[in-house]
Amino acid sequence: MPEIADALEDVGITHPFPIQEMTLSVALMGTDLIGQARTGTGKTLAFAIPVIQRAVAPHDPDYDELAAPGKPQALIVTPTRELTIQVAKDIDTASVKRGTRNLTIYGGVPYEPQLDKLKSGVDIVVGTPGRLLDLANRGALDLSHVKSLVLDEADEMLDLGFLPDVESILAKTPELRQTMLFSATMPGAIVTLARTHMRHPMNIRAESPDEDLLLPTTAQFVWQAHDMDKPEVVARILQADDVGRVLIFTRTKRTAQRVADDLVDRGFPASPLHGDMAQTAREKALQRFRDGKVDTLVATDVAARGIDVAGITHVINYNCPEDHKTYLHRIGRTGRAGASGIAVTFVDWADMTRWQLINKELDLPFPQPQETYSTSEHLFHDLGIAHDVKGRLKPPAPKEPRRDAGGRGGRGGQGRKGQGGRPQQAPETKKTSEGGASRNRNRNRRRNRTRGGQAVSKAD
Repeated sequence: MPEIADALEDVGITHPFPIQEMTLSVALMGTDLIGQARTGTGKTLAFAIPVIQRAVAPHDPDYDELAAPGKPQALIVTPTRELTIQVAKDIDTASVKRGTRNLTIYGGVPYEPQLDKLKSGVDIVVGTPGRLLDLANRGALDLSHVKSLVLDEADEMLDLGFLPDVESILAKTPELRQTMLFSATMPGAIVTLARTHMRHPMNIRAESPDEDLLLPTTAQFVWQAHDMDKPEVVARILQADDVGRVLIFTRTKRTAQRVADDLVDRGFPASPLHGDMAQTAREKALQRFRDGKVDTLVATDVAARGIDVAGITHVINYNCPEDHKTYLHRIGRTGRAGASGIAVTFVDWADMTRWQLINKELDLPFPQPQETYSTSEHLFHDLGIAHDVKGRLKPPAPKEPRRDAGGRGGRGGQGRKGQGGRPQQAPETKKTSEGGASRNRNRNRRRNRTRGGQAVSKAD
């Protein structure tokens, strides 16, 4: 079709992925569709191109004929901030020739810039469910003229509990709209959502049902590792042959911060990425990773959802994934767009049952992961690590000496502490409040002995 060739030419695509070839012919006609494809297969542009092509840009001759010029014509909903930023960048790149006005909306940042752009007029909006619904309820975001709506990573929205917000957003859009739903997996709740809000959608799957879900260009290694030895193993992996950018996944935010700090202490440029960080700090960390200023990013699953950075050669699962879907999303960050990659998974002794369920679900050949330490021969052989590498690129930072010469609490020269945390002082050195002169606290006082209220003589 000529329009497909023109659309691909506008974004500089000469060899489209299967999901793009299969989707464009349907989506450009305005048909509802459900796109299912594994991660890293280019499904972002599969919906971005139709959305951009069907939008009316300000310089188009029929722009003034719109019912509400300047109101959003297309809405793309994504589950996380990082994925929103990634999709928005792809939209900006793909819409350069079309000249559409695009806006990115997500939480954790001030409202004012987003409100100002909405007032000045936008054509395509990309955002997370929470902030989108907030602005819509305030009346700042008018969704009544949306003619193209995309739900990206719908299964992740379900996992994060965003489905009620998505339902509320859908209720604010016109009934006669094009709806495109993209997801790596199709749980029952997502199927129900599609049946409720889509009109005769076409199902498009980029691979055959019996095709392996994993990227064929990703080499997988699953090892049983001790938690105390994992930092040493990771440090050696970071010095393997052909290592580029490395993405390390952890189960908790605290672990992500601890691993990143440990790598920095060992001399490796690393940065954390987790939910306890401010949004600006998360954006800076991700941008430094993209720019190559930091080679290693240590992230939690939610924060790293949708990260699409070129040159990720290794993915390390520092903690065993919760389920097979999480495993697929994690290792899908490497081996993208036809490139090769390496995925290493650490399994603790307590996680053996969880891993065996993942292994069975995905039909992997690792029912009993090999016990691996930082000195294991197969570690060096499998990943191409030189035998003379160490776990540190620089000596550990010197620890500050303990200042405990003065007793408990480390306050030298102040002596022991009395009640209330104040140092005790000798009675003879206590100063008065008037002149500051020292005097003895034990004054000579004259006391009279009494018994039953009557004075008692010394003779008694």
